Amino acid sequence: MKLVIFDGSFKTTAFINRLIEGLVKHGVEVYVLGFNDQLKHPLKDVNYVSLGSSQSRIKFAWKSLKWGLSSKDLLRTIRMLLKGNISELKKNNLTSALQAIQPDLVHLQWVSNISLFEEQLNKKCFKFILSQRGYQTNVRPFVNSDNFNYLQHWLPKFDGFHSVSEAISKIGDQIYKHPNKIDQVVYTGLNLDKFEFQSEVVNNKFLQLISVGRPHWKKGYKYALKACAVLLQQGIDFHYTIIGASGNEELLFLIDDMDLSDKVVLTPKLSQTKVFELMKTSNLFLLPSLEEGIANVAVEVMALGTPVISTDCGGMQELITHGKEGWIVPVRDPEAMAEQILNYSNLEVDEVRNIKMAARHKVEVQHNEDSMIKGMIELYNSLK
Repeated sequence: MKLVIFDGSFKTTAFINRLIEGLVKHGVEVYVLGFNDQLKHPLKDVNYVSLGSSQSRIKFAWKSLKWGLSSKDLLRTIRMLLKGNISELKKNNLTSALQAIQPDLVHLQWVSNISLFEEQLNKKCFKFILSQRGYQTNVRPFVNSDNFNYLQHWLPKFDGFHSVSEAISKIGDQIYKHPNKIDQVVYTGLNLDKFEFQSEVVNNKFLQLISVGRPHWKKGYKYALKACAVLLQQGIDFHYTIIGASGNEELLFLIDDMDLSDKVVLTPKLSQTKVFELMKTSNLFLLPSLEEGIANVAVEVMALGTPVISTDCGGMQELITHGKEGWIVPVRDPEAMAEQILNYSNLEVDEVRNIKMAARHKVEVQHNEDSMIKGMIELYNSLK
């Protein structure tokens, strides 16, 4: 099988990289297309095809001329360059690359990629699959009627869909549903050999809370901070670290406004090694999100052995059964989150250990890398 993976960049997410590596091991010929010139750490045996650099207009123009020459459409390329029509040049380069590769299947990783492939989807030159994950499927179409109508027009042109959770699959059906629609749920998978499980319960002098992720409104950090304010009022000794949120003005204002300056720290993005270290030394991982597919970071932290309190967003109940592998609280409910943190602090060591063990087992069964790769290959083969 000759497969094109596209998310717009060579710098694909950890989930996509794990997928690519697994597919290559199973004999799939993988091409990653992106608007980059090079990648510092390319994956072994993966074909990286540059469509031009988004960081340099000169490099982009030069690459566009090369693609125009290879596709025998050089004059059209030159005209677009003279007009400064970058959007059309991107589509032109993409079309030329696909014609050169002649893939069996093109996998778009994000709904936002669709606009680049409109011509190809209309002509049905290749078979296309689209991943449904997060904000672009379960939020934006339902707050933006133009986007909803756009997706209703274009989704029927796809040959198949990959959904990251049952919940997001059902939401996708609200946009486009058909008796013959191919939509397979394949959960993110981890190479669990790289996630050393910590079975012992962390014993800190005070409660260590942690979250990881960019400070986007959908991550719900302001509700976690409000939960911290409740803990402060009740005299609970705690410390909360949000990794990746350094410098965010809204959060800094809330921290100051709620007198949490001594209790909460916002850090910049850290290396994976450092993040894992901080996770392992924390008592609880907080996921206060307003929406998720299934949060990859929650899967990772459960694999490491840190208990999770998550909001009831997206497909998180598919990952966590309340009171068994962790805890689920309502979205936008800081009081409920604070109450669950207090409940955790009153648990016996053996009760916490049981939660940790059940969480690790859930990840091993539902989110192992082999299952992810087999699930995706099964989906790809159904579309050949």
